Amino acid sequence: MSNKRNTKQFQAIRSVFESAGRPLSIEEVESETLKILNSIGQRTIYRIVRRMQEGDEIVTVKVPGRADRYELSSRAAKHHHHFHCNECDKYFDIDGCPGGLDKLVPKGFELTNHELVLSGICKSCK
Repeated sequence: MSNKRNTKQFQAIRSVFESAGRPLSIEEVESETLKILNSIGQRTIYRIVRRMQEGDEIVTVKVPGRADRYELSSRAAKHHHHFHCNECDKYFDIDGCPGGLDKLVPKGFELTNHELVLSGICKSCK
């Protein structure tokens, strides 16, 4: 982490990521942070998220065609996949991996990495 001050906004956002247990959008970070603090500007959230990325505390979860999400680096370090709820647009972590994906790779190709996103309706929206 950098030597910059550890503000109440920074501490609140860190707490939001630690308790979320799933990738969050900037809007979700803002909504959850406002449950802790009376107010916070979106510029401040972006600045703190960037600072957390630079400090390797969080990583970007790329979402094709949508805004990026962010999750704790400690969580991202463990191979996992995501579930996207089509109703609330939230992403959830899925533990484990189906494996055997190398069988889907064309002959002569080599699989070196993969990402899997399942989609449907989450428990809350169901």
